[in-house]
Amino acid sequence: MRASEKRPLGAGGAGARERGHVTAETAVVVPSLVALLGMLLWGVTAMVAQVRCVDAAGAGARAAARDEPPERIRQAVRAVAPRGAGVEMAREGELVRVRVTARAAGPGPLDVEVEAEAVARVEPG
Repeated sequence: MRASEKRPLGAGGAGARERGHVTAETAVVVPSLVALLGMLLWGVTAMVAQVRCVDAAGAGARAAARDEPPERIRQAVRAVAPRGAGVEMAREGELVRVRVTARAAGPGPLDVEVEAEAVARVEPG
């Protein structure tokens, strides 16, 4: 093939074949990256729900230690807990125990249940 007969890379030949490989690789990589990003966001959402449960259990235990009425304890927990969280309270002698459970929404059936428990000593008086 003489220099005057050379085809440009975009007009067929090796360049066009390589461009097809890049398209196929991109078609595989982009959905994989989107799936990875979705899983990372789901993990962060679950961690945030866990931290909120820990904070809510602590707030509820402090309110229970001050001998607040049960409704005030639930209000203290609901102010911090994720939406739809459940609250369990128990008193064992001088200790109060508050457990908060919630579901972190996930894709399809991959919901995760998170929970936290806090214990506090009842304040005198």
